[in-house]
Amino acid sequence: MAVLALLACSSYSYSEEIFGSTQNAASNGFNWAMTNILPQQTGLEVNGMVYRYTTTKDPSDDMLVHIQNEDAINGGFVFRNTDDWSGVPGNTINKVVPIANIPIQFWGDGSIEVEGEGEVSGASVIYTYQFDPCFDPQSSPTCPGYKDPFDIPGFDINVKDPLDDDLIQAELDRKANLKDEDEEDRQRQRVVAKEKLDARLESLMGIVNTSLLAADAAAKHAELMAMNYIPQSYYASIPGGTYVETTQLKDKELPDNPKARRVSFAQQVLHEEMVNSQYNKN
Repeated sequence: MAVLALLACSSYSYSEEIFGSTQNAASNGFNWAMTNILPQQTGLEVNGMVYRYTTTKDPSDDMLVHIQNEDAINGGFVFRNTDDWSGVPGNTINKVVPIANIPIQFWGDGSIEVEGEGEVSGASVIYTYQFDPCFDPQSSPTCPGYKDPFDIPGFDINVKDPLDDDLIQAELDRKANLKDEDEEDRQRQRVVAKEKLDARLESLMGIVNTSLLAADAAAKHAELMAMNYIPQSYYASIPGGTYVETTQLKDKELPDNPKARRVSFAQQVLHEEMVNSQYNKN
């Protein structure tokens, strides 16, 4: 089923009316308040209804379905359309019902009422409407017949902008200056607060670093103690007694070394030359 769309544009001429349609009034149940469905626009008139629903019933049962609205001014119903399902099986119905431009103030609460045996499901009820945006000429200066409320014959009303008054302007300037000063004070307070916070963080970091150094020193001490620790199982007893010398010299006397004698004589001669040189400088 095609749903009517809003036909209004953002710009319109004086004589142009606005046409539109509502959302599904029965989306939350079989009873609804029209103040929540129709735009509360002065001069609005309802000009039609589009509804759809599905019935579930036994073909032999009698069943009536009423789509209706109460008359908010005169009592009774301002609108009521009845579908007779007696003697027929359940089915889905789609219907468009024209309405003779009934003003918004007559439309009371709406509902779907079932008489007889059967159930209704998947209900959709949509109202179509129209209104003249200039129904009340005073609603906008662009409407025909609009009258300036300050245009009173015999009275010359001179409207003065209060901001042009020197005293008011001076007071506004004073408040603006106070606002700037307050902002400067708040900025200084933020700077001081940040400095205090930085100092506290620095102190806290010093405490943390000291604690970490102490913990590191304790860990190193424990590591050194672990390295110096020698398990008792490393000690073993060496059996005592006398160890007999097994190495023997074949010759009891060692011969002189002629090379060593020559080296010793050469060293002696060099030494004497160095001593004598000290006395032969002159």
